[in-house]
Amino acid sequence: MTATYTQCGDKNIPMTKKQTLVVAEMACSHEGSLDLMHTISQAAHEAKADILQLQIWALSHMMSPARKEYGLLEKIEFSYEQWTEIVQAIRQNFKRLKIFVCVYEHNSLDFINGLGIDGYKLNSSDLTNFLVLDKVASFNLPVHLSVGASSVSEIQFAVNRLRENNAGAITLMYGHQNFPTEPATVNLEYMRSLGQLFDLPYGYQDHCDADDESAFWLPATSMGMGPSVIEKHITHDRSLNGIDHESALNPDEFAKFVEMVRTIDAAKGEKVPRPFSESETKYREFQKKTIVAKCQIRAGEEITSDNICFMRAETLNFTPDRVSEVLGKKASSAISPYEVLTNQHFT
Repeated sequence: MTATYTQCGDKNIPMTKKQTLVVAEMACSHEGSLDLMHTISQAAHEAKADILQLQIWALSHMMSPARKEYGLLEKIEFSYEQWTEIVQAIRQNFKRLKIFVCVYEHNSLDFINGLGIDGYKLNSSDLTNFLVLDKVASFNLPVHLSVGASSVSEIQFAVNRLRENNAGAITLMYGHQNFPTEPATVNLEYMRSLGQLFDLPYGYQDHCDADDESAFWLPATSMGMGPSVIEKHITHDRSLNGIDHESALNPDEFAKFVEMVRTIDAAKGEKVPRPFSESETKYREFQKKTIVAKCQIRAGEEITSDNICFMRAETLNFTPDRVSEVLGKKASSAISPYEVLTNQHFT
């Protein structure tokens, strides 16, 4: 993000042009298949996402076998060797994509960092896990810190640990997953409040039902609240009801999602006055009023308030607030009714 400054009254106001980062969250949509991993990565690349987010973990260090999900995750777990091949293939085939990894346990962190990734996502499950926080911070890479359904004290603990251990840039990632999440439970205003409270940039991670229109309009709404990152799940085919499918968009939908984000970025514009765009200039000429002859004005006749008026016309020249520049002057030639007055009309 780059910033220049513009004078507004007696103040220098930052004029920032920024593009919202779009994270394509694969999660477990690959279902343990290298082919699906490639298909989803390619879809994220073709959709022009900025970041492809992977989840890398060693299940034996992440979850108790007593959890009902354990058996399913055991079936789809990739080995370290496979993850090495996966990341190398993404680097080779989809060079524009940055790779972030969502981590869930500290034992795999040295391996993950050795993959040469671009940043980390820390799940809210580890906000108080200093083993993960301290190790990730030591790598000095960007950190997306998930804060969904977390207390202020939990978030403060994580932020403090990351800062104390020289973490890279921290972005708070707001949102929670309920497979899917109901829009009424999201509480978007709190996202902005957390950013202000911790004086950190923040992002929105959406988990609304991908079959519902809220999967688009809620992230669009969030963009009016200042997030620098939008994270959205992506899958290969939601109709197959695979893992992590509830809030995940299909490849064609994800491409439309990215297009939506870029359109909103363009529409948001800048915080300060700027030169009129071609579109705005066209609108001004259509909409603004200008000074025209109310009646026939003879050559040599004085311009008075009786022989002019303010109207929309075919062109825009003297606006009503500039009437003093016109009054009292003599017409150099005849002026027809409704003709737009210009400097060429006066002696």
